[in-house]
Amino acid sequence: MIQVSNLRKEFGNQAALDGISFSVEKGECFALLGPNGSGKSTALKCIAGLVRPSSGRVLIAGIDTERQGRASRRLLSYLPQQVTFPSHLRTREVLEFHAKLRNLPGGRVDEVMETLGCEAFERRFVSELSGGMRQRLAIAVACLPDVPLLMLDEPTASLDPESAAGFRRLLWDLKLAGKTIVFATHVLADVEKLADRIAILVNGKLPAVKTLEESGLKQFGCEEIYLRYLHAYDERGAADGAERVSIPCAAAGSD
Repeated sequence: MIQVSNLRKEFGNQAALDGISFSVEKGECFALLGPNGSGKSTALKCIAGLVRPSSGRVLIAGIDTERQGRASRRLLSYLPQQVTFPSHLRTREVLEFHAKLRNLPGGRVDEVMETLGCEAFERRFVSELSGGMRQRLAIAVACLPDVPLLMLDEPTASLDPESAAGFRRLLWDLKLAGKTIVFATHVLADVEKLADRIAILVNGKLPAVKTLEESGLKQFGCEEIYLRYLHAYDERGAADGAERVSIPCAAAGSD
């Protein structure tokens, strides 16, 4: 579904992405995992065609995102990390507006609202919504179109535990329906419960792309292995950083 080749993005003298390459298979749930400032959001924006790479290439279902940007964007729905909506609109009005932009049937709004639990505040103005409610509304907007690829930037960051659990169930159902899902996060619970594979980003570089089993996250715990990758990949971003990661053995306290 996605092929990223030698992707580099510079902002002035700073390389937000430093020649990363990875692929995402159709129907896969793929996580971009890394600390703040690691390049996760920039990578998603480059794939979605919102930011032009300094160099490299991105293909979505074989379509070049730079040469055929409109065609590639028809295949995806993107949820940015920070979303703003007109404060004078009500929750339902926001969803109906975005449904009309995508020429979606009216019943799709009701379906998404019910799935994500937005009915409880459908008559509230955006200005009256809590942070968690606004995030749930943003997720609902992203889930409106029936497209093969969903790209989500920190989707559960502002959600309460109940809403986050409901959202994970929704993503799981979408995955079972054949959707490809790519999400950026530093919420380790999302990775453990959803991801088939993870790409660990550190300082714009990509020291590891692995399944949860290959990385040891499922066996030894997401937080411990994640921190080991980050610490092993030093500030110079040495290419062999991932190879120096010491995966813990079953015996407590041993490497």
